[in-house]
Amino acid sequence: MRVNKNFWKNRLYNDNTRKRALYIYLPILLVLLANVAVEMFVTPKSNFLNPSQSFKDNIPVVYSPHYNISFRGLENLHPFDSKKYGRIYTELKQQKPDAVPRFITAAKPDAALLGLAHTAEYLETLQYARTIARITELGFLRVLPDKLANNLVLEPMKYQAGGSLQAALAALEHGWAVNLGGGFHHASSGNGEGFCPLADIGMIIKYLRREGKIKKAMIIDLDAHQGNGHETDFTGDEDVYILDIYNSEIYPHDTKAKRGIDQAVELRAFSGDKLYFGLLDQALPQAFTAFQPDIVIYIAGTDILDGDPLGALAISADGILKRDEMVFRQAFDHDVPVVMLLGGGYQKSNAHIIAQSILNLDRKFGLFSSAGKH
Repeated sequence: MRVNKNFWKNRLYNDNTRKRALYIYLPILLVLLANVAVEMFVTPKSNFLNPSQSFKDNIPVVYSPHYNISFRGLENLHPFDSKKYGRIYTELKQQKPDAVPRFITAAKPDAALLGLAHTAEYLETLQYARTIARITELGFLRVLPDKLANNLVLEPMKYQAGGSLQAALAALEHGWAVNLGGGFHHASSGNGEGFCPLADIGMIIKYLRREGKIKKAMIIDLDAHQGNGHETDFTGDEDVYILDIYNSEIYPHDTKAKRGIDQAVELRAFSGDKLYFGLLDQALPQAFTAFQPDIVIYIAGTDILDGDPLGALAISADGILKRDEMVFRQAFDHDVPVVMLLGGGYQKSNAHIIAQSILNLDRKFGLFSSAGKH
């Protein structure tokens, strides 16, 4: 059947098509362009943290809406749930409406604090979209202007890193604290990788030691991946003890960084609860026997959860609650402040499980009602 030569012309250029283009498609396009322009040229108003601030009247759970990363759905190209922080906060707010208003609002570290934790050369590279794309493994960021990539991805990470330091300071006052983000354990002073652009763990330790608030720190890294960032930074440092329990069959396979681990527990994929908790039950007491810290920095990665596409350790949801409780109990039994950072976790179910674990810690230890004093 022959198509009239005017068929497509009439179909594409009729009055209805022009009206749709003018009144629907063009306004949508303009809105999208306006949003991109705002993200590109307007840096959100900075709220820098004040390290001398007291948190004694707060419940030491730290969060900011700035933690969440979103850009028209493109963030879904990465397995990381970049909005899990807000989901955790929302569930805690639903379950503990009277407690949440006393949570600590996270703020960013200023240039001096970032410089304390990182080399000037590395911080210089972070201004470029290509660097952020490499660290986050979000390839589309390479084609974005540098300013836009910074506003979309690096700004939220700065708030999370600041929240980690605030949580550590609050832990020294209350005996415990939780940051609903952070735990960038692949970042070192001179490099970022594995969705970890900023060395918040190193910033905590370096700042607290500089200010004379602590001398010795213990890092308990129970993320599924080896914490090669902080291990690189503190290799040979006798005042930092690192316990790292991780899946040895997955990224990062950083042999050089392993020299920084004081107690390494290397697992095989799909180890499961029985083996995992048998080893954890031995490792935690051994760490506190070998070392007497002034603070415990706990990276509570939920990528150990069964079904996680990257962690592959097959630990149950109940196991997450049990693990976090074990770490807090050891810290409290030894009268050592503990700060919990979230680390990795790549399933939509993680936010609910993390919220449930925090609520379980509250039930077991009366954290919220007693303002965390033990």
